[in-house]
Amino acid sequence: MFNIMFYGSVGTRYYSKIGFIGLGNMGSHMAKNLLKKDYKLIVYDINNSAMMNLVEAGASCALNVAEISREADVIISMLPSNQHVLDVYTGKNGVLSAAQKDVLLIDSSTVDPSVSQFIALQARERNLRFIDSPVSGGVNAAKDGTLTFMVGGTEMHFNDAKSILGALGSRILHCGDVGMGQAAKLCNNMLLAISMIGTAEAFNLGQKLGLNAKTLANVVNSSTGRCPVPGILPNVPSSKNYEGGFGTTLMAKDLGLVQSIATRTQTAIPLGSLAHQIYTTIIAQGFSNKDFSVIYQFLKDEDERAVRFGATAASSRIYSLPFP
Repeated sequence: MFNIMFYGSVGTRYYSKIGFIGLGNMGSHMAKNLLKKDYKLIVYDINNSAMMNLVEAGASCALNVAEISREADVIISMLPSNQHVLDVYTGKNGVLSAAQKDVLLIDSSTVDPSVSQFIALQARERNLRFIDSPVSGGVNAAKDGTLTFMVGGTEMHFNDAKSILGALGSRILHCGDVGMGQAAKLCNNMLLAISMIGTAEAFNLGQKLGLNAKTLANVVNSSTGRCPVPGILPNVPSSKNYEGGFGTTLMAKDLGLVQSIATRTQTAIPLGSLAHQIYTTIIAQGFSNKDFSVIYQFLKDEDERAVRFGATAASSRIYSLPFP
């Protein structure tokens, strides 16, 4: 089977069929947005109900990764972990073994940069184009088509992918060679986690001192979209029982990747390491399905527990964890 690929008047590539692998909370919305932009779409996921949901929206479904790889001239993946991505691309009957020459491969999973670089090397040997393109913005941005893409790959491959990524997001940033999209995403999320923990500490302390949370929000940044205190700002996760947004489980996963990379590169990240430990603790305390700003509620609960049982202040207990 041969797929048709042609060029617009200014050299923009157009593709006849896009394959989408991974229809979880993010991937399902991204795939639906491609359908809304009139792309012909074939999908695959190990969850049959997720595939049927896309079939009802107008997609066709593949029986396995090999089938979707043979039929599509662009393949987008959105998968949970390093191993999932490696299995899908480099495993037996994976994407690399079945895709046609010159197919564009776009991995929007968040993984170790070395994983992207390993796959890209093998893709080049098979005359395939590969870019890493992790996203930020969360489920709501995936649904609204306003994701930010951080892309690693050659300038040519970046340009090849822009029209497709533009159907899924509002910002498309070229971060450098393959793996640099992942590097940008992980560094950004480490900073985001550290910032949120500091913000939560400040609001928790401010209220203990008698300072109104809304007043402090105005002082810090009246337009912030990440205030962790419930009821201060509308339409943010903290005012919706910490639902939606960027989940603690995903944050802990990304911080774990950061920790592994820092260890491998012998880079000191004491605050990043501590943030990883804190979010791992939050998940163990039952907040795994909440937005990462739930750190504020966690700190309040810990303080109340310390007062109730006459224990050492929660902050002293949590932050006395040794650095790796």
